Amino acid sequence: MATVLIIDDDMAVRELLRQILEDDGHDVTEASDGLEGVRSYQERQTDIIITDMLMPEKDGVEVIMELREFAPTARIIAISGGGRGLDAHFNLRVAEDFGAITTLAKPFTRNEVLAAVQSLLEIV
Repeated sequence: MATVLIIDDDMAVRELLRQILEDDGHDVTEASDGLEGVRSYQERQTDIIITDMLMPEKDGVEVIMELREFAPTARIIAISGGGRGLDAHFNLRVAEDFGAITTLAKPFTRNEVLAAVQSLLEIV
């Protein structure tokens, strides 16, 4: 199916996403923060990137901006559960403003994740 990079500092979220995506036949790579995620993508570009918005080292906005600089056609899904006094929907609107194609608010369902991935795979 597709190669997917998951960037999230929450190990439980990464494991959940990995399980959902691998069960659907996707090849998954993980990064535990934005800095590691950008580095990982530079080393091995994937079909889709799923990035959390609030992380140490480099937050989701920084990840999206940096990815857009060297991979303007990268297919990015931003995820957020809110935090730092901001609600998830605010974080996700900011993600879209900076170049995320699709967004998901936590908690999300298996079907929402798979539908978001499938919609990005259909982009030529």
